[in-house]
Amino acid sequence: MSKDHIGSSIPLPSDVGGPAPTAAEDVHETDAVGSSGRFALGNEGYMTLVWRRFRRSVMGMIGLVLVGSLLFISVFADFFAPMDPKLPDIGFAPPDEISFFAPDGGFSVFPYVYPIVETGEFDPITFQPLTGPDLTNPTQLGLFVKGFRYHALWFIPSNIHFFGAVDGRPFHLLGTDKFGRDILSRGIIGSRISLMIALIVVTLTTTVGTMVGITSGYLGGRIDAWTQRFVELVLAFPHLPLYLALTTLIPVTAPSNVFLAFVIGVMAVLGWAQLSREVRSKTLSLARIEYVRAAIAVGSSDLRIITRHILPNVLSHVIVAVTLAVPSVVLLESFLGFLGFAVKPPLISWGLMLQDTGTFSVIGSYPWILTPVVFVLITVFAFNALGDGLRDAIDPY
Repeated sequence: MSKDHIGSSIPLPSDVGGPAPTAAEDVHETDAVGSSGRFALGNEGYMTLVWRRFRRSVMGMIGLVLVGSLLFISVFADFFAPMDPKLPDIGFAPPDEISFFAPDGGFSVFPYVYPIVETGEFDPITFQPLTGPDLTNPTQLGLFVKGFRYHALWFIPSNIHFFGAVDGRPFHLLGTDKFGRDILSRGIIGSRISLMIALIVVTLTTTVGTMVGITSGYLGGRIDAWTQRFVELVLAFPHLPLYLALTTLIPVTAPSNVFLAFVIGVMAVLGWAQLSREVRSKTLSLARIEYVRAAIAVGSSDLRIITRHILPNVLSHVIVAVTLAVPSVVLLESFLGFLGFAVKPPLISWGLMLQDTGTFSVIGSYPWILTPVVFVLITVFAFNALGDGLRDAIDPY
């Protein structure tokens, strides 16, 4: 058998839904012919081809790095938080000034922070007191310093933090809220609750929506008709008024964990229907493909056909839907938290932190309290960029 005949029988990426290989890849694949006469590319699985396409997406890789960093920081939030998020200080203190120059004028690898204080002078036009950095009271930052005590991974006691003040004095890189609590530390700790709500809700909605959609589309008939009428009923509800109505059923005196579980349940109950409709439409087309008909002909059970033949083929759409649904839940939690219907103290979330921005006078006087919006924007951008990159990598066309 000739080498040309062997190469013509090997499936290339374009045969399995991938992009056509470039000239450089052709040379690499030609050099990869082994003693058995097979291309190394012929042994690549579907996920390998998806990863090869995904890593060409700059935005997708940026989203992957950001999502991984957000999840890592949220798991070890206490370690990355420089200050105790519940420790009060001066209310509505502005962000401290950062400088890499020591008080004597020399350059320092570890920066110094200078608190912003009133200078004792007044603006000649508005007569507002002027503020500036207190150069006589610097605080040097360092890595792996001691701070407030916490439990890493919820059971390992520790007091080491990724960064903080070397002398243990309080500092506020993003300012403080109305109770004098550090906004940066509260934002880092709040990422744990906000992302946990998003991931749990998306996991529940994805599981229920995928299974309902596949079952409805595959079985068809009256089951499909009645299931779709129920899905339409769920989609017909105006979600935001229903969220507000259901969350008001929990008494104000209820524990924070109970209130949080109820909010997650409400979001999950109302969020699975749209994905179910999308998965059903894909299942309707997959149920008519030859290999599914062949499985039916040889007597395979419905459960086996759904889990072994249809589910793997809709997973690409489900994965993309998950990455795009997480930012939607984060935005919803932030909005409900701003209205006071998502998370109750002493828990911390980005939406709860935004409650301080309820009046225009507060925003105008203390604009740094809008910092939680930046946390939300970074999270939404990260998951959307990851979802776009996955969509382009998974789509065979």
